[in-house]
Order: sequence, then structure tokens, then C-alpha cells
Amino acid sequence: MKFISILFIILSNIFSISCTNEGSSDKKSEIVETPKQEQTKNQIIIEAESFYESSDENLIKDENDDLVGLTGTGWLAFDVPFKTAGRYKVEVLGRSTSKATLWLEDYIDNKDGRTYNVTGSLVMNSNEITSVSVDGSPFNMGTHKMKLHYEGEELQIDKIIFTLMIKHQLTPESLTQNMNGENWELVWSDEFDGENLDTSKWLYDVGNWGWGNNELQYYTDSRTENTRLEEGNLIIEARKNDMGQDWTSARLTTRGKTTFLYGKIEFKAIVPREKGNWAAGWTLGDSYVDELSWPYCGEIDIMESVGYEVNDETGDGISHATVHTLAYYFKINNQISSTKEVKNIAGEFHTYAVEWTPTEIKGLVDDEVYYLYDKTANEKEWPFNKPQNIILNLAMGGGWGGAQGMDTTVTSQKLIIDYVRVYGKK
Repeated sequence: MKFISILFIILSNIFSISCTNEGSSDKKSEIVETPKQEQTKNQIIIEAESFYESSDENLIKDENDDLVGLTGTGWLAFDVPFKTAGRYKVEVLGRSTSKATLWLEDYIDNKDGRTYNVTGSLVMNSNEITSVSVDGSPFNMGTHKMKLHYEGEELQIDKIIFTLMIKHQLTPESLTQNMNGENWELVWSDEFDGENLDTSKWLYDVGNWGWGNNELQYYTDSRTENTRLEEGNLIIEARKNDMGQDWTSARLTTRGKTTFLYGKIEFKAIVPREKGNWAAGWTLGDSYVDELSWPYCGEIDIMESVGYEVNDETGDGISHATVHTLAYYFKINNQISSTKEVKNIAGEFHTYAVEWTPTEIKGLVDDEVYYLYDKTANEKEWPFNKPQNIILNLAMGGGWGGAQGMDTTVTSQKLIIDYVRVYGKK
């Protein structure tokens, strides 16, 4: 069954941003704007009649209220014309006489055969028209070919609404570190002294869309329960059954502030210990705008730790160092990683670092090298000749953090960071 029209509303000040990733779609469509409305948010509204293709040729359309009736397992295809790159709230409006599960797939026409889940699972279970939603899903400008996947009985879909929450911010400053010399010289740092986080250095990533890994937490913005400075340390705290969410936590990034090319990037931290947490300090290519950007943009995991690998009694655990590129990344199971056992990783401060040159990346714990990546044959192997942003976050659950379940007795987990420093050679 095919329907062809699209109704959407795009409001307030908007800007354009281009993505030059190799995997980006070149297709664009003309966007026709409706008259400006008295609203304060940018919105794109996809009505039920906008679905132009389906896995089920026997869809039932209610002519009285324009709902599309679904049953079983399948999908509906539609196009979304984003004129502004940024993070969006995604709402699906509909009703179901029994529990139904929905999720949105982006870039169904991508060149790499990838599946981009940009909402995680949405559960609908109401006889009345209701909205199920997530916050923070990333979308670049342009027309996105998407699918609404569903599983359930007697489900009816009314519309899908995309509301802009945060515009994508370009990074105004990029620091390229000299790598010729004998000694390290500090070029950028945050010592986390003072009373409040330095927002000239960090942005908050916000939302609960699963972050590409089916994670459980809602990342909050400037909320002291999740992010605060105490005694010269940054505290990132995940809290259970908080703010109406399963978990809340925080994710900080230098995107939109400062990006880095080469150098030694180091942080000093104590990781949490209980089963279910996933703590990380890492970098992500500044060219990332939405999920199609990854792994073309490159990723360097300076340290990752999962709670189920931490010994309850001793606090001993494992530090993981990895890079992800188009040639080597975890979703095709060939990522290049190294691990190191760290004594009392959850009870004492340790330093985690990478030394990144134009030809290799070394990973270190407490100044001891335990990881080397030196694949530089082409852009697929080596996207690391372009700037990266620093990210600090504490996730809960997800494909790795929750791989061995969650400790149901735990209501709080903390990642404690003493400093973040970037050095060049002199």
C-alpha cells in the first residue's frame, strides 16, 4: 500500500550544515515551507498518509481518522526532510490494544548495509491516542529515508513528529599539537577546580535514544545530581529511577568548544564497580553529525571499563583501549583492541592516555604502553589525520555494559575524574 504526501512544519531560525563523509547520501529534496506558525520549536510532522511503502501489502487505513492499522511484525517507509542538523525529540503517536514495540531506522539506503537504530525501543500500550518518545536523536540536514519498525497486534499509527531540541554546533577552535621534540608541554586542560563545570570547555550531550548501543540512561544538561565538581574532581553520577527515567547520567564533550589533532590526551580517574555500568573517556571525530558519520569520522577509546569485569572485593578491573574506523570497528567484529588489568581500578586514581601521532596511536595506563594502532594504508584505516573531540561519560546497560545483566540492588554509580590534559611535544 502506498501513500505519497508529506505534511511538515519547520519553524524558528534554522541553519544549514553539510556533511562530507564518504557514506553520506547525495540525494536532496526540495523542502516547501508552510507559513510560519505561532510556535517556539522546529517541527517536522509526518502524517500517516506519508508512508509510501510497507512490508505488508494489506495495510488497513481508517478513512475516518487517517490512521494506519498494523498487526504482526513489519515496517513502514517514509522520508523526512531535515533542514537543520541537530538533536531531535522523536514522537510516535498512535494506539494499541496490546503492548506494541516500535523503533525508527535511519538511512535505510546507506551504502554500507548498516542498520541505524536512532530511537531504541518505544513501547505503546494504550487504547487511546498516545505519544511515545525519546530525546536527543541525531539527524543531519537533508532528506532521510527512514523506516518505522513495529511488532504488535491491533496497532494504529497516527503520525510521527520530529522536534528540534539542540542545533548542531560547529567547533570554533582546533588545536594541532607538535609531535617533534623530547618533552611534553601542556596545551589544554581542565583540572576541575572551583565550584562549577567550565562551560567554555564542555557541552552536555542530552537524551535517551539509546546512543547506538541500546543504553538505558537519559543524559541530562547541567544537572548537579548527575554532574558536579567536588574537592577538585569531576563527578559523573548515574542515578536509578530518577527524573521519571530508568537511569539518568551525564555525557560531556568538547564538541562545539575545542577539537584536537595529535598529541597526548590524558585523564586521571576512578571508575565505578557494580555490574551494569559502562564508563569511558574517549574521542570522536569532529565531523560527526549523525549516525551515518560513524565510523568514517573515527573514534579513539582511551579507556573503557565495564562493571562486570571489576572484582567486588579488591576493586581490580580491566582497562580497554580501542580505535574504530571504517576498516575496523565493533559492529563488524574486527575492532583492534588491547586490555590491561588494573589494580584497584575502582578504588584508586589511575591515569589513562593516548599518544597520537600522524602515523600511530599508543594507549597507556599509568604511563605504561599496552596498545598500538598503526594502520595507515588509506582513509578507511586511518581517519585520524582530522580533529577529534574529547568525551567523558557514564552509561548504564547497553550492548556491552549490560551484557551480563544489571545489579538490581544498585541505585547510584559514580565516575570520578581528577583532570583532563592535552600535551604537545617541544
